[in-house]
Amino acid sequence: MSSQHELILILDFGSQYTQLIARRVREQGVYCEIHPFSTSLDRIKELNPKGVILSGGPSSVTDEDAPRLSKEFYANVNVPILGICYGMQLIAVDLGGQSQPAYEREYGHAQLKRQSGPTRLFSNLPEELDVWMSHGDHVTELPEGFHKTASTGDVITAIENPESNIYAVQFHPEVAHTPKGKDILRNFLFYICSVEGDWTPAQFIEEEVETIRETVGPDDRVVCGLSGGVDSTVAAMLVHKAIGDRQTCIFVNNGLLRYREFEDTLRMYKNNLHLNVIGVDAADEFYAALGKQSKPEKKRIAIGKTFIDIFDAEAKKIGGVKWLVQGTLYPDVIESVPIHGSSVTIKTHHNVGGLPEKMHLKLIEPLSELFKDEVRIIGADLDIPDEILQRHPFPGPGLAVRILGSVTRPKVELLQKVDKIFIDELKENELYGETWQAFAVLLPVKSVGVMGDFRTYETTIALRAVNSTDGMTADWTRLPLDFLAKVSSRITSEIRGVNRVVYDITSKPPSTIEWE
Repeated sequence: MSSQHELILILDFGSQYTQLIARRVREQGVYCEIHPFSTSLDRIKELNPKGVILSGGPSSVTDEDAPRLSKEFYANVNVPILGICYGMQLIAVDLGGQSQPAYEREYGHAQLKRQSGPTRLFSNLPEELDVWMSHGDHVTELPEGFHKTASTGDVITAIENPESNIYAVQFHPEVAHTPKGKDILRNFLFYICSVEGDWTPAQFIEEEVETIRETVGPDDRVVCGLSGGVDSTVAAMLVHKAIGDRQTCIFVNNGLLRYREFEDTLRMYKNNLHLNVIGVDAADEFYAALGKQSKPEKKRIAIGKTFIDIFDAEAKKIGGVKWLVQGTLYPDVIESVPIHGSSVTIKTHHNVGGLPEKMHLKLIEPLSELFKDEVRIIGADLDIPDEILQRHPFPGPGLAVRILGSVTRPKVELLQKVDKIFIDELKENELYGETWQAFAVLLPVKSVGVMGDFRTYETTIALRAVNSTDGMTADWTRLPLDFLAKVSSRITSEIRGVNRVVYDITSKPPSTIEWE
């Protein structure tokens, strides 16, 4: 894709915000890619970027083993460079300046004051800006040819060398806490790198459909596993647009989906989206595989293995299948590439681990250059209903990781009803779209209660709602207390066996979004 579009290259030094930089660049209509900082100069030139952004990172530039760029990089990359946080410290030290540990780590809001004099990066921006800091080192001496363009107190906050086309900021323009951050990035992209901004969802669909047609042979058959979620549905629709019914979709009911999700979604796939889809009700097989297993990882393994076996068996009935479609997203691809050269991979990016190898199929991953928000935009252009596009994320193992302990059909049926009440109330009160993910958890905890004139000893339900952009970090959602009171009342009065409802007010980190 990069060969067809202008490219901004982001070199990753391990920052938690690197993907956010990429998303902000994409939002400007500019295509970008993230590559490890260790990417060779030859490879960078081969990619032919219009500009390079150096991300932040957790290291101190003064550390002996700190990630560094080659000495030839600055003199030979021949395009504008923007350093962010660690990227700024690295530029300063590499080019003859100095960076030292601060007396105390600067974290949080700060007010930036622009210096008098020329600045390209802050062109047409106010003299004072609210910015977000997160650093333990700061630049104390500028390299030759650079001038300071902004500061926060005594800290050098931004530097420029327009002759060398190198710019750097100590703060994070990519985060929402820096309100004018998009304008700063826009200045770098359009004013300094002179990009035109030729990255649009409509163009992506047209180009990806053509790529699929060229990749898949004229008589080849393709199989796609549908989950009912956004990613697999949009991937299937792109392939369907390219090759029609030569793609067969398989939608497996593992018995662990949300209330009536299998029946309703299967009907939508067939009647609304006109996909060539086979529905397989395999709930009994999954319950048998789970048995009395209560350990989270073993539950996941049992579910994954069962799915692979069932999917493989169904695919063999089709015959002549050579390709497997997966809804892999760009964050999955990034996380499968090691940051530190040949270090251990963070995680594999295949959505259904083991399937391509077991089935000896080649992969089609039409979404592998996209972020989640871009997938939703493309899905809308493909006329996929909001019922799917705006659906909250749902774990692959389904309700098995929202039932702590062993999984049984009665427990699943109880949790499905509880979860439906929570989600229905969120939608009724126009809170569903304000929440990134919301669900109920069945706890292996019983407590004393009172119903009528009788004491009870029944199950506890935990409600969880979080806001996030990509799931890497998340904050608990401040749902109205009256709303939570109503949901709790409905659950305890309508669902037999539940006498206590609690609300999870923990962010990620330190917790995870799911309970298992």
